[in-house]
Amino acid sequence: MQLTDRQIETFQKKILDFYHEHGRDLPWRRTKNPYHVLVSEIMLQQTQVLRVASHYPEFIKTFPDWRSLAGAPSKKVLAAWQGLGYNRRTLHLKATANEIIREYAGRLPKDVEELAKLPGIGRATAGAILAYAYNLPVPYIETNIRRTFINYFFKNKKTVNDRDILPLVELTLDRKNPREWYWALMDYGAALGRAKNGNPNRRSAHYAKQSPFEGSRREIRGKLLKILLESPRTLTELSRGIGRSKADLEPILEGLSREGFIRKRGNTYAID
Repeated sequence: MQLTDRQIETFQKKILDFYHEHGRDLPWRRTKNPYHVLVSEIMLQQTQVLRVASHYPEFIKTFPDWRSLAGAPSKKVLAAWQGLGYNRRTLHLKATANEIIREYAGRLPKDVEELAKLPGIGRATAGAILAYAYNLPVPYIETNIRRTFINYFFKNKKTVNDRDILPLVELTLDRKNPREWYWALMDYGAALGRAKNGNPNRRSAHYAKQSPFEGSRREIRGKLLKILLESPRTLTELSRGIGRSKADLEPILEGLSREGFIRKRGNTYAID
């Protein structure tokens, strides 16, 4: 799809006008500290904004920089993360903090390819971090940005691929102030997600409805970690505490052990 200068200006004005009137004041938007920005972006992966906003300030207070996070016991980091879900991200954060100190002398790289190689980041998160921390005009797509572009440019198309959206993201990017432009796109897309006339992202080729959390393996993993943060437990105690059979819990515990969350000593499971 080709766009004229006039079309680009019209689109930008619509998005920025909305943002100037309805833009959100979020705690991670009040900083340009690369570490703080990276933490917020990892938190925002698959977690609602309001939940992140309630946890982010205390997490940053507890772990204010790369070294404090890298040197903290995994148990302390995991405890601070409780309530955000997808606990694997804590392992990624600690591993990234260690790599930033070891390989980059405590300075977050400004190259999208280098950044995308860090644990749990990838190109989309790397693009967001570079835009918000360094105000660099890196094209990237995430849920709200995707929703904005599908709604505006693909009103009559039933299936929209990200490869069709990304060139438009680059064409319309405000290269002088990508930081604010992406905030505006995000807030416009978030508002569309709350609209009553349907979610435009359902027309994305990448759309997948999330499976129910209640009763899922993911819920059980979270419950196990929450209990083990309190104190070591045997399989029998965990089975009683969660109300699931030992046969149900054993493969999940084995997975948590392989990933480095827990260790087994004798017949007891614990988090270091």
